[in-house]
Amino acid sequence: MTKKRMHDINDNFDINLSEISKVEGAASLEIKVRDKKIEDLKFYISEWKRFYTQAIQGKPFIAVPQLVARICGTCSNAHLLCSIKAIENALNITPSNQTMLLRKLLYFGLIIRDHALHLYVFSLPDIYKKNSILDFDENDLVQKQLLDDTFAVKEIGNQLSIIVGGRSVHAPMPTIGGFLKLPKLEDLKNLRPKLIEIRPRILKLIEIFSQSADTLTVKAPISFNGLYSEDFSFLNGIMKSTDGKVALGNELSKYIEAVLIPYSHARGFKLNGNLIMVGALARLNLTKEKLHPKTKIDVSKYLNLFPSKNIYHNNLAQSIEILHVIDLSIDIIDNLTQIIDEKPAKAKPKESTGVGVIEAPRGTLYHKYEIDNAGIIKKAEIIVPTGQNQILMERGIYEQTEKLLFENIDKEKITLEAEKLIRAFDPCMSCASHFLRVKWK
Repeated sequence: MTKKRMHDINDNFDINLSEISKVEGAASLEIKVRDKKIEDLKFYISEWKRFYTQAIQGKPFIAVPQLVARICGTCSNAHLLCSIKAIENALNITPSNQTMLLRKLLYFGLIIRDHALHLYVFSLPDIYKKNSILDFDENDLVQKQLLDDTFAVKEIGNQLSIIVGGRSVHAPMPTIGGFLKLPKLEDLKNLRPKLIEIRPRILKLIEIFSQSADTLTVKAPISFNGLYSEDFSFLNGIMKSTDGKVALGNELSKYIEAVLIPYSHARGFKLNGNLIMVGALARLNLTKEKLHPKTKIDVSKYLNLFPSKNIYHNNLAQSIEILHVIDLSIDIIDNLTQIIDEKPAKAKPKESTGVGVIEAPRGTLYHKYEIDNAGIIKKAEIIVPTGQNQILMERGIYEQTEKLLFENIDKEKITLEAEKLIRAFDPCMSCASHFLRVKWK
């Protein structure tokens, strides 16, 4: 092969990823490089137009939380609780203290399980230079232990959600105003030692991600957005950004600007022209001082990294959040002396509008409903985290690819690094995982 031919291959190529590997759902990436410069780059989501906001119009409000929970098979309980919150706000229903504590436990189960899925199953293979966690060597003591940790941590998250909600996903027991069936106190108390048992596993996970050499700091201005609350519980708070801006009434749809992306099925978003990032990194940038006291002690040497603009620190932030919710869960269980047999608060239909905002595992989740006097949904709006991160994801890939081209990195490495960066955002395009299929033009 001549030098000129080699030069042409390295300077002119196309990358067409029809499915990004080890993420939840389907997204695609196309990069066109000519004369060693990016001529075109598109990151697009192809699974988003599912018409849930139209589908629930005309439905009674009481049915809506379980319907919208089907948006996602992974973080269904996030949609469930966000929907319940929006309807309760519309109908002026105040949940009991017991209901709120149990909702937190249900939600902490989701955080443990969902973050563990991303970190152990999707991201750890990158660190150990494996295509999949299935490639880990069971004869290697470190890798075998990580496999054991994967299933142990995910199982505790599942169990916490099952005890409180009835199932780990699509929990049937939470409802507007309370719970259809309450958990047994004994079951929660029996889970406590298992929560304590997985703490050292998470400390090890935090150490692994703290040592990762991956780094990308996007040059463009970024607003890190999320709910700020005194207890860092994911379910309450005020909408803030690292710019100091606050969303009055948590009206997210009026606070951020929707951006139409012609080649994607998902809307993108900006804040005052800035790129947006939501998720664990944004939450720690905003709220690290509100972490559980025991968590702060055990991760004190890592907290100085935050606030951070390194996108890959989202993985580290997620691992710290797992420890935080384990410690919060232990506290709640320790302080529960009884579970009172209380019925859900009754909801009376009225013409109203309600907004629910919570922190889903991947970032701020927003549900808004307009309800008529008969209790029927007239209009709905839902904004999910991946849409808010979409423009930044594309910009991050662009800047990273530019840097790698300058360093004469080949297209196979560029492809891998683009996938790793997308995974760092932990995007959720749908409820399935897709493994890599690359088409070279």
